Amino acid sequence: MPKLISSTEELEGSLNTPELHPEGEVRPTAKKPSRKRVPSAKQENDGLAHPVTPLAIEILDNLAKFPHCILLTRVGQFYESYFAQAVEVARLLNIKLTSKKWGRERVPMCGFPIIHLNKHLKTLVQDNTRFVAMCEEFMRSRTLGPKGGFVRRVTRIVTPGTLIDEPFLNQYENNFLLAVYSGPSDGSENSSCDALGLAWMDVSTGEFFAKDVSVGSLRDELARISPKEVVLADTVFRDFSHPVRQITVEEGYFVSSISPPTTAPKSALLADRSGSDDLTSQAESCTPAFQLVLTNEESGAVQLLTAFLHVNLMEHTPKLSTPSREAAAGRMQIDAHTIKSLELRETIREGGTAGSLLSVIKHTATNGGTRLLARWICSPSVSLPEIQSRQSLVAFFLARPHLRNDLSNMLSELEDSTRVVQKLLLGRGDATDLKAVSTSVRVWNAIKARVELEKKMESRESGLIDEKDWVRLDALFTRICDLGELAGKIDAALSESGSPSRLDSSDFSEDQEETTENEAFPAISNFKGLITGFNSTVRPEYSETLTRLHGDLTRFLRQREELERRFQTLYFAPSLTLRSSPGHGMHVHIARSKRDAPKIKGDTTFIPISESATTCTFFNQEWSQLGAEIVRTTVDITIAERQAFEELRKEINEHEQDIRRNARITDELDVIIAFAILAHEMHFCRPELSEDKTYHVVDGRHPTVELGLLAGGRTFVPNTVTLESASPFHVITGPNMAGKSTLLRQTALIAILAQTGSFVPASSARIGIIDAIFSRVGANDDLFRNRSTFMVEMTETAEILKRATPNSLVIMDEVGRGTSVQDGLAIAFSTIHHLITVNQSRTLFATHFHELADLLGCSDGHGGDGLFDAVRFFHTDVDKTEDGYFAYSHRLKPGVNRDSHGLKVAQLAGMPESVISVAQAALDSFRDTEQGWLKDQAKLRALGQVLSQK
Repeated sequence: MPKLISSTEELEGSLNTPELHPEGEVRPTAKKPSRKRVPSAKQENDGLAHPVTPLAIEILDNLAKFPHCILLTRVGQFYESYFAQAVEVARLLNIKLTSKKWGRERVPMCGFPIIHLNKHLKTLVQDNTRFVAMCEEFMRSRTLGPKGGFVRRVTRIVTPGTLIDEPFLNQYENNFLLAVYSGPSDGSENSSCDALGLAWMDVSTGEFFAKDVSVGSLRDELARISPKEVVLADTVFRDFSHPVRQITVEEGYFVSSISPPTTAPKSALLADRSGSDDLTSQAESCTPAFQLVLTNEESGAVQLLTAFLHVNLMEHTPKLSTPSREAAAGRMQIDAHTIKSLELRETIREGGTAGSLLSVIKHTATNGGTRLLARWICSPSVSLPEIQSRQSLVAFFLARPHLRNDLSNMLSELEDSTRVVQKLLLGRGDATDLKAVSTSVRVWNAIKARVELEKKMESRESGLIDEKDWVRLDALFTRICDLGELAGKIDAALSESGSPSRLDSSDFSEDQEETTENEAFPAISNFKGLITGFNSTVRPEYSETLTRLHGDLTRFLRQREELERRFQTLYFAPSLTLRSSPGHGMHVHIARSKRDAPKIKGDTTFIPISESATTCTFFNQEWSQLGAEIVRTTVDITIAERQAFEELRKEINEHEQDIRRNARITDELDVIIAFAILAHEMHFCRPELSEDKTYHVVDGRHPTVELGLLAGGRTFVPNTVTLESASPFHVITGPNMAGKSTLLRQTALIAILAQTGSFVPASSARIGIIDAIFSRVGANDDLFRNRSTFMVEMTETAEILKRATPNSLVIMDEVGRGTSVQDGLAIAFSTIHHLITVNQSRTLFATHFHELADLLGCSDGHGGDGLFDAVRFFHTDVDKTEDGYFAYSHRLKPGVNRDSHGLKVAQLAGMPESVISVAQAALDSFRDTEQGWLKDQAKLRALGQVLSQK
């Protein structure tokens, strides 16, 4: 394991040549990863006939060990790629391809400075989904000199799902790595390949979840979790007929594979964690005992995930806590198509977040709160106590605008604590991250103090406070741990200004005391500039060692200044300076040699090194010795500061669970306050949730459409929707562009917002808990799976009819379009028949088939007959204006609209007048000559009664 430099004796070889460029490397022994097959860049059989340098041998060895990866090897201040990989890397990164001569052979190579690493990692990993093996350069601890031994080893494989702290990591969304485990099917009675286990983790935050699902619901879970990378067992990965393999490929996810472990997860990997920290969780929350119980499928998924992390993160493998086990019964189920069609996280047309539900309701002040909000809207709660608890807190902050605004401003000062702590625990991070932890602790304490002040002010003003208002908030803040002592230690250790890059904790390991001769630490690549001063990160008074070393450094730097002035005065050389450089080591530099150098050249203590037309340099023993002392002391300070950083990092490790708990609580507080801000700004109301099957929303509005209209100076036309036990099914007819699809979507969005705990865009709302939302709204063809638009719609309709329950909400738009009128009408009628008789779900069914009203027995224009007496009919229409034009009313009215006004929409779309004229003539002719059963309403009603008996 890496070892700290413990004495100045180890620095002897580095003092006169600050730049440490390795030529003699020590090859580490590394076990070949157990990965069987992972998608990556195309590899060729690279090799030299006779490798002549240790670097060449090292690279060829790593290429053989990691054939699935692009290998980036650090050489000094560059990362380099060689052989056939260099051609691909140069092309992907748009950098120059060159060659390097090894012995008698030339091989392709390319490279880039280390300061450009993150930019190029984004291109390779995030944009082109390549695996990148990072081969870092280390210096053996016993030989720090320029020609002492170097060792290189691959410390991490960067994949799309294992990003830690890269700058290109999206701060507002989780970067989940998902493992899918399919149990072996051995033909026994209890064996079923339909049961799957899921385990997913955000490596950058440490959030870890597990769930068992069926193959049929996998597509929906993938859409909800939205993983950046999916891990399968290699047997499943190679089986292209396996349903899991087919689904992951069809949905376009980046898929990796690994050999599944044959043993149960190691106890060291799964540490117990106390129960749920959600501030609004009630009795239904998972207990510790429950959290530790995983199904066989879930355990298999956890095994896959941990194995993948070990192989790829290597020295940065996180310590995993017990995953939070998700139960399907606890969350509203939203299938993949509904998440997309309702545009919960991103829009369909643009593919970005702007215009999505998330973008409209996002008033969160923290990154963690935004990530939590995205998860909530894709998996709303079905627990009435949990929802009501959230609503009460929203109402609490809505009624206290000053407190709400103050806390929102305080939350905006919070750092991304979960990612910061995870970074430190993974052996990464710097002093900036330690300061971020301290800042977060201060903010947490300030938030708690502000809430206590608010409570005292209310008590003083009214003499009595409503304890019911405060009980949930009091319960919340009793769970926030006081970490003031930890923040005090960090603040006492770190200076206000300093270079955090010197304190990267990746230099360390937990087993440094067990260092062997073959183990190494990252090399300090250059001492240039250290002789002029030192920008300290840790306060000198942190330890006696640092106090002494800073005193020594101050004395040496003063001696340097005195020596420089003495030389300038003694030799009449005002341009003389004392310098250090990689090529010349400690040397005396004269900028104006003709004027200032003559007297120095006569002094034998100054040995010439180089001379140009205007400058010259000399070696001087006195300066060389003093400069060596400065470098030794500076490096000893760096070592002592690294030791201090390691001590502080261990303090963070000891308080990890408390920090995470505080972060989870403030994330949820952030979302609750964001809901209150949203309710205030958009005039949302508090919905009444119940256990019945009611859906009664008065003057409901579509939140994203309304915001878009307001931006253009227009207003949204609200509508009332009432679905109850006597009439749970609405058939909606009307012209295109009249708002039918908007109404369907807003009905679903209001239900989703209500069950996340938010207030909703309506005058009033009473909603019975909905277990699942299904939508058949909007569709495109699927050429990848050889499915037409009509086939896609039929597939979605079939899934709804199979899965919807009496507690579900179904919205369906134009079922049966895309085929003949007779076929489409038959499919639409049979779908309605099944939804009423079998599924019995609350349903909005929009259609242009006004003949359905007759089939369903509609005689008064409002309701169905017989079997279909639960059906109610509503419509939208077109209003004529005084100037002869028309406008869409968007207002929902009872009854049936038997005119779709398609020609009016065509006219609005800019169709040529000649086309409109011909179309109108054709339509008039059709109406005059149309005969048959489609025009006979009485026959249609009779047919509907017959079909209802089927």
